[in-house]
Amino acid sequence: MEGMEPSPAVVVSRPPRKRLRYIVAGGLCAAAVVFLLVGGLSRNIVYFRTVSEAVREQRDSPGEGGRIRMAGNVVIGSVVQGNGGVSFKVTEGGETVSVVHRGDPGDLFKDGAPVVCEGRFAKSSTGDNLMFESDRLMIKHGAEYRPPAVEADREPNREQ
Repeated sequence: MEGMEPSPAVVVSRPPRKRLRYIVAGGLCAAAVVFLLVGGLSRNIVYFRTVSEAVREQRDSPGEGGRIRMAGNVVIGSVVQGNGGVSFKVTEGGETVSVVHRGDPGDLFKDGAPVVCEGRFAKSSTGDNLMFESDRLMIKHGAEYRPPAVEADREPNREQ
């Protein structure tokens, strides 16, 4: 065994313990942030259904529906102002639903307006038509903002 040199020892390097702790802590923080974002957003996002989707869903499982948002256009000539609210019909995709809204419909509400009604289906008094009871209306408005007209009664600038 003369003349043979000993083989070099294999050195396995491990990250220092402090570095490992930082990696684990960073991973846990990242996982917590992802969990909060995904979990929190999925519980708070409310999608709307079109009138045809909502009617189909109601016919497939009557009486099982909870609160939903239903989107469509107000049928022209169907708006009837009542005591403490308004009733109207909303249509989309060949389906039409009667809506009874409790509360103020807002200034943008009118015949033909695109609207999202939030509430639930209820049995109508006649029993043959679908009726939607709404307590919140969202009306789409135009993308262009035009400031209201300013009256000419403003006081002129005084120079001193």
